[in-house]
Amino acid sequence: MRFSDLTKKEVVNISDCKCLGCISDLVFDQCSGHISALVIRGPAKWFHYIGCDSEYIICWDKIVRIGPDVILVDVCEKDVLKKL
Repeated sequence: MRFSDLTKKEVVNISDCKCLGCISDLVFDQCSGHISALVIRGPAKWFHYIGCDSEYIICWDKIVRIGPDVILVDVCEKDVLKKL
C-alpha cells in the first residue's frame, strides 16, 4: 500500500464512532524504519473550515483495522489530540 492510498482513507474512532479525518503525515521510527504513528489534522477552529491549531497523533498499535475505505482506530480522543 502506498502513502497516497492511506491519505484517501478516513480515520474513524470506534470508541465513539467519530470521524477524525484523513491522514496528513506519518511518523517513522528512525532505528527500525517502521511506521510508529499516524498524524491527522485536528478539528478546524473557525466555522469548521479555517485553521487548526492541533493534530491527532495515533500510535500504530491503536489501529484496529485498515479497510478499503476507512481506517478504524480505538483511542481516547483527548489523549491523542496535541496542540501545535
